[in-house]
Amino acid sequence: MTGSDAMMARIGQGIELGHRGEREAARLLFSGLWDEIGASGDPMHRCALAHSMADVQDDVREELLWDLRALEAAELITDERARQAGVIGSASGLYPSLHLNLADAYHRLGDLGRARDHLARGRAAVGALGDDGYGQMIRRGLDRLADRLAASAPVEPPRR
Repeated sequence: MTGSDAMMARIGQGIELGHRGEREAARLLFSGLWDEIGASGDPMHRCALAHSMADVQDDVREELLWDLRALEAAELITDERARQAGVIGSASGLYPSLHLNLADAYHRLGDLGRARDHLARGRAAVGALGDDGYGQMIRRGLDRLADRLAASAPVEPPRR
C-alpha cells in the first residue's frame, strides 16, 4: 500500500466509525489525521478528510467550516489524482456532493441565498456523476433540498 493509499484507508476508518455512530471517535481520528496532513498537504487527502469530518460534526457551523475546507481542497485536485484515489470519472465528480452539503448547511443556518447558490452549483455539476447508486443518491439529495428551499421563505424580488 502506498503512502497515499494508506492515508485514504485511515480516512476510511474514520468514515466507518461515523457510520457506526461513533462520532466522537471519528472526530478524534480525523483531527489527528488533519494534523498529519497539514494545511498544505495533498488536496485529495484534505478534501476527503474535511468532507468526512463535516459529516460527524454536531454543530452546523463547524460542519460548514469543514465543508468549506473540503471545497477549497477540491479545487486543487487534478483528474489524475482523483483517479489514483478511486474517484470514477474526473475530479469534477466531487463537486455535486460538496455543493449539496454546503447548500444543506447554509439552509439549516437560514442563509437561503447561499443555500440556493450551492444548490444551483451542485445541480450544474451533477452531469459528472454516473447513473449508479451514488449518483442517484446525490441527485435525490439535491432534489429534496430543492423542495425544502422552495418551501422556505420566498426570494425577495429585486428593488427598483
